[in-house]
Amino acid sequence: MNGKRLSILAPALAALLAGCATSDSSLGIRPGADVTRFHLGDPARGRIEVELSDVQMGGLEGSIYTAAVERELSARGWTVVRGGAEQIATIRIERTARIAPRRSGFSIGLGGGSYGRNVGIGGGVQIPIGGGGANQIVTTELSVRLKRRSDGGAIWEGRATAEARGGSPAASPNASAERLARALFQGFPGESGRTIRVP
Repeated sequence: MNGKRLSILAPALAALLAGCATSDSSLGIRPGADVTRFHLGDPARGRIEVELSDVQMGGLEGSIYTAAVERELSARGWTVVRGGAEQIATIRIERTARIAPRRSGFSIGLGGGSYGRNVGIGGGVQIPIGGGGANQIVTTELSVRLKRRSDGGAIWEGRATAEARGGSPAASPNASAERLARALFQGFPGESGRTIRVP
């Protein structure tokens, strides 16, 4: 009998557990990215080289962000080259993490189970729900500065910042790079000196 009750309650329990998972909104994470840009006008297009800043990470993660910025520049009329260009796009990535409190647990009783921070099924199975603990919020900032090689003068710069729940697909370098590069160059060159929220 207990097995039959468990099989009947299993679909409901699965839906319940899915609803109890910590969501981005419960951690205070807003969708989109904050974007700020500075410039004196729409810069001339031409050949451009994309490089990481001197203090920046290298390796695979750095190449992911570099490729995302190159795609955005190419889509806006630049010709990306590997050296010798008068224009240079210097990029910097900063990723930090902090712990955010989860929403508190709640009590549910099913089929004569217990109360408190567990769900009881048929008087035998106890499954923790909600409760204390913490989740990680990952903040990623992508900064890009377009400058002239000849004199080092900046012609455009901007930064985009976004948050994602730690361990989620949105927090991965691939997803962060695409999201931030797209937001940063949306409506290029953008309004100078103003921070906007890009969905």
